[in-house]
Order: sequence, then C-alpha cells, then structure tokens
Amino acid sequence: MAAPRERLVGLLGGARAAGAFSAWLEAPVAGLSLEVAGVGPVRLPLRAPQVKRLISVAQPALFGRGEQTLSDTSVRDTWQIPPDRLSLDGPSWSSLLSGALEHFRDALGLPSATRLRAEPHAMLVYGKGQFFLPHQDSEKDDVMVGTLVLSLPSTHTGGELVVAHAGQECAYRGSKTNLTLVAFYADCRHQVTPVRTGYRVTLTFNLLAEPGTSAEASGPLAELAHSLGRHFGSPAKPRYGTRELDPPTRLVYLLDHEYTQRGLSWERLKGADAGRAALLRAAAGQAGCESVLALAEVKETWDAYPDGDEPWDDYGYDEDADDDGDEGDDGDAGEDEDYVLQDLIDDEITLGWWTGPDGTGGEPISLPVHDYEVCASTASADLTPYDSQYEGYMGNYGNTLDRWYRRAAVVVWPRERAFAARAEAGSPWALEELRAGIARGDLDRARHRAQSLVPFWKHTHPQPELLDCALLVAAGLDAAETAAMLLEPFEAGMLGPQHAGALAAVAERYGTAWMRRVLDAWFASEYCLQPQHYQWTEQLPGLCAALRANRAPAVARLLSARVWAAVDSGLQLWTTTGPAEIRRARLQQLALPLRHVLAVADEELRDGILAALHERGDTVLECLMPLLRRAAEASTSAEWGVAGLDAVARDCADRLSAVCERPPRAAGDWSVAWAGCGCELCGALGAFLGSRSRRVLEWPLAKEGRRHVHTRVDSAELPVRHETRRQGRPYTLVLTKTQELFTREQTVRRQAAADLAWLMSLRNM
Repeated sequence: MAAPRERLVGLLGGARAAGAFSAWLEAPVAGLSLEVAGVGPVRLPLRAPQVKRLISVAQPALFGRGEQTLSDTSVRDTWQIPPDRLSLDGPSWSSLLSGALEHFRDALGLPSATRLRAEPHAMLVYGKGQFFLPHQDSEKDDVMVGTLVLSLPSTHTGGELVVAHAGQECAYRGSKTNLTLVAFYADCRHQVTPVRTGYRVTLTFNLLAEPGTSAEASGPLAELAHSLGRHFGSPAKPRYGTRELDPPTRLVYLLDHEYTQRGLSWERLKGADAGRAALLRAAAGQAGCESVLALAEVKETWDAYPDGDEPWDDYGYDEDADDDGDEGDDGDAGEDEDYVLQDLIDDEITLGWWTGPDGTGGEPISLPVHDYEVCASTASADLTPYDSQYEGYMGNYGNTLDRWYRRAAVVVWPRERAFAARAEAGSPWALEELRAGIARGDLDRARHRAQSLVPFWKHTHPQPELLDCALLVAAGLDAAETAAMLLEPFEAGMLGPQHAGALAAVAERYGTAWMRRVLDAWFASEYCLQPQHYQWTEQLPGLCAALRANRAPAVARLLSARVWAAVDSGLQLWTTTGPAEIRRARLQQLALPLRHVLAVADEELRDGILAALHERGDTVLECLMPLLRRAAEASTSAEWGVAGLDAVARDCADRLSAVCERPPRAAGDWSVAWAGCGCELCGALGAFLGSRSRRVLEWPLAKEGRRHVHTRVDSAELPVRHETRRQGRPYTLVLTKTQELFTREQTVRRQAAADLAWLMSLRNM
C-alpha cells in the first residue's frame, strides 16, 4: 500500500486539469480603434513611419528589481507610452475584450464565477535589436492574477513572447494582420526575444480577478479523506533515519504558483492550484480537519556541478569556483540552468504567512516544517528558483547548489489538534484564545489546550509584547506546572514596569519558590555574558518599584538577586581573564547593570554585593570607576548613600591609595608576578619570570612545549618577547623581558593617582 502522502499526491495530481499557465487568442483588427496623445489615430496594421511617430512620444521603459525601479538597456531595451496617453475604443472593442476575458478565465482554469478585468498598463514599442530579459511581473494590485498582452498587427521577425512555468515553455508570435492576445499568470517567468527586423508593438494590461466563489471540488473525496486519516494516524518517518516518530501534526501540500499575501485566497488560486486546493479542502472537511492557505519559503541544497564538466572535475583543483550566486532582478535566478543537479542533500521549508481557517485575514508566522509533513504534485526542482548560489569544491565541502523558491501551500491539521497546530507557529492567537477561554469560565478546556503546547512551546520565540497576556493566562490557569511551561520561552529582558501587576498576580497565585524557578529559567541563557542585554537593566528600578507598589516585594528581591547573580558571573570571568583591552571593555559594560542592581537591592542583598566586590582583585576598578563617574553625573549625594555608592567609593579610594603608596619598582628589578597552570613547563617559566635579575631565557624546547609557553605568555599579556631560534634539535625558544614591565607600572600609578584625586574631589567622602 502506498504511503499516505504518496497516495494524496497521486489523487490530487489526477484531479481535473484546471487550465494552463498561459493562453492565446486571435481577433480581427476591425474590433479595435486606438488613439495615442501626440500621435492621433493609429492605423492597423502598423507601418514603420507611424511606429516612428509613436517612438517620438515614448520614454525608455523601466523595470523593477526588488523595491527599486531601474533603467538598464542591458536588461530591458524598449520604448513605453503610459496608459493615460492611450484611448481604446471601436465598434466591437468592448464585446471583443469581454469575450477574450471569458476565454482566458476558462483557459487559465479560474473559477467560472470569477470576473476578469483588464486594466491598461502601457504601450510597448520594440525596434530592431530591442528585447526584455527573462523576468517575473509584480502583482500591482490585491486582485491582480496575471498579465494580458495584446500584440498589434505588424510585419516583423523576432520579438517572440516566451512564457515559462514549472519546466514548460510556450512561445507566442504576433500576426501581420490580426490582433494577438496572450494571457499568463503573474508568477510566470517570461521574456521578449530580440526583434530582428521591423517593429513589435503591444498593449499590456493587468489582469484583475474579481472573486466569485472558490473552485468546486471534483474528484475522489472519500479516498482523499481516508488518506488524510492515515497520514495523521500513522507514525512519521523522516527522510533520514529509521526511528519512527509520533504521527504528524499537519500536512503541507505545496501548490505550483506563487502568490502575495494580499492575493492569497481560495477564490483567486491559479491554474491547477484551484482544483487541487478545492479538492483537498473538501476532503479535509470530510476527514474532520481544518485547512488554511499559507506562503512558504523553500531552500534546497543539491549536489551539483557546472554543465559541461564531469562531476569530479572540481575536486581539489578549482578553489575559486564561481559562487557569487547572482541575485538577478525581480526573481532572476542568474545562471542556475548552467549546473547539473545530482542528489538532493537537504531542504528547508518554512511557513511565513497563513490565512485564517475561514479563508479571511492572515497573520505572519514562522514555522519550519518537517520533510515527513510535506508533499507536492510538482517538485520544487521543476520550478524556477528566485535565487541560487553555487559553491565550488573547497577541500572538504562544496560542489553544491543552493536554490530558493517561494511557494504557496494548503496546510491541513485535524480539528482536535487545531489549537496546538496554530500555536506552534508562534501565533499570538493561541494566548488570546486561552485568555478568552479563562474569561468565559471555560477553565478545563483552557487547561487542556495549554497542556497540548508542552511538546513544542519551550522552543518557540514569542514576541515581547505577548508577555503581559502570557502572565495573565498563567495566573488564570491555576495550574502551577502548566503556567511555568507557558512562561518558559520568555526572557527577563522582556520585563518592564508595565508587567508588574501581572507578575505580582502570578507570584501570589503560585508562591515564591515557583516564581524563583520561572526567573531562573528566564536567566538560564547566556544572559550574564551578553552585553547587549545590559541596557535592559535601566528598566529595573521602575520595575522593582512597581512590584513593591503591587505588594510583591519578594518578587522584586528575587529579580534583583537574579540580576546580581548574572552581573557577578560576568565580574568573576572578566576580572580574571581576557586580554587587557577586551577585559577593560567588558568590565566597563558591566558598570551599567551593577549600578542599577545596587539601586534596587534591599539592605541584605546590598551588603552581600559590597562584600563580594571587596573580595575581587584590583582589576574590578575597571568596572567600579566607570560606575562611580556615571553615577556622579546622575545622582545626588543622598542617593549615593541609599544605593551603597559611598561604600563603593571608599573601597575604590582604599585600593587606589594602596597603588599610589606602593614603592616604585627598582631600576634593576625585572621580576614579573605570574601564576601558571601548574605543569612543569609553567613551573620553569614562573621561575624565570620571578627572577629579579634575569632578563633572557634560552630554552631548548620541542614544538608542543614552545606552543604551550607561547600561549601562556600571550594570554597573560606578559611583558615578554618570544622568538624561536631555528637551529639544532630541538629549536631554542628565546624569552626576553621588555621595558614595558616598567612603563606599564608607571601608567597604572598615574591612572590611580588621577582617579584618587577625582574621588577626593567629591563631597561627603
């Protein structure tokens, strides 16, 4: 029996063909009357003198690249006349256009209730040698689904309109005597080949689809519904690995065409997408499932090599293989077709947007999906990527081609798992639903729903603005473990005074020990070592004051104690390790959170902080002096006493006085204080460094020994130069103490004197 996803693809692939990606129609020229401002009536078929008059009132055509509008004749070389200078009329033009639009609606497979409109966009004039490289039209309106090109009759060669999609290609040529109309979906890549002789003149229109009803389901509904049941009821089998997993949470069926957020709806699906999506949606309903439309970003990594090479040609020879990954213009994938694909190495599919289950609205999401949840009737490799990048062989990796695609998808999940399925995407909707359920008094259902989040919730990355809602929900659930799980993905750096009320309520509900566990989880990351988080501590005084006002002083103390633990961890690290330049910068950064935690600490915690600072070595001055200088600019003398800054200042003054009173180093004293790792080599190095008279050590030492000594000298920034005399065996490591030993000490003494003078200038010292 075929696997459920394979069977689903087979059933959907056999659904009623819903139309082509492009279509063609010829019409008599008598139906159109055309005038151009500055030229007058245009007689058809066109002749060269009249075309030259059109060019005289035209401008060089522009093109889009991302958010830019550019002019580059190496990409697009044609003339353009804007629609406000055009007048279209004629005895039967209205009926001709109406009939053509009905024809194209059916030919492109749009629902029969859809009404197409053609909005004039431009007149384009191509002369000899002019062209437009492969590109993709942007959807200029919410309801735009495609482009209509009306070629005016003229005698010319070249200038074919070539439209491509999903590995298929159609070329269209204009007529010498009739109107030629070509319609195609907006996500189709197309080009105009160079005109060889004569002139090619076209009118282009944006095809707008006024929604009617979505396509009707036609196909094997019962079998599709059965396959969906098997998919959601069978263990998942990942592409790589043999271990079976829990049944999938969702099914993601990738569609063939591209859509924008504004244009994604059941009523405006294109071509085969319309019939297949309607069939899958109906089957989902029959199987007790919900379905939504989504936009997906697909990245595939292929084992590949340049076309014309043998697969092994790059190995070990060409480390400069082309890897610029031409970004192209408006979806151009560069020279992607110049590579031969072999095996798919990896793929990543992330849903970035989806509609509501009722097909209305939409919201941004971020949801990576697993390979065992995805299927498609058309493989991404058969579509045109919007970007690609080739990596040539680089010794132990390379000969790979990365390709990126934008695809739409139908996402299906069982109705009983709908809450978890939507919540896993990081949807704010989940927390709002829980809060609404609690407010309605439906507590049991809210607890059950919240518990369904356990398998994945801690791996989500909720936005800071959701914290207040999460705190209210956690308090309302009245279930300690579930509430802690719900808050786990958040971080302390998201807290502000506005959260004090909800934080106090949840702490009152579950107690101090529970609150300590939540805060420990919030600080469990590398928070204490990340300077970009220190700025958050400016919120700490206001937050702690608000907590005390909400009768939660215990929470304020827990929070301030946890911040101090993070600061202390940083102080322990950076007062004892690191090159001086890096150490000094990190300690200066720690001054900000240390100042704020001193300001909010209660007496017991403040005494503990001051005692811990007192025990640190003198390198702690590189944190404490910046702290005092900033505080002196922003605080009054009374605030110094409350925050313990006066005690910090006295400790700093004592340390600085000791440095200043230390006898200057004697002229012949070359001893260097240093403690190594305790090994034999470090013992010998320490003996040399401790000698007052010895300046040079010539040390025959094998390579590994020299490397160890180099590392110890450099990491401690010792005033010692090391050189290797490459004579004999083993080579000789030559260590020489430098004059920097004296200049460093003099610099430290001068800085200490300046800092001490500044401290003494402060009042109330």
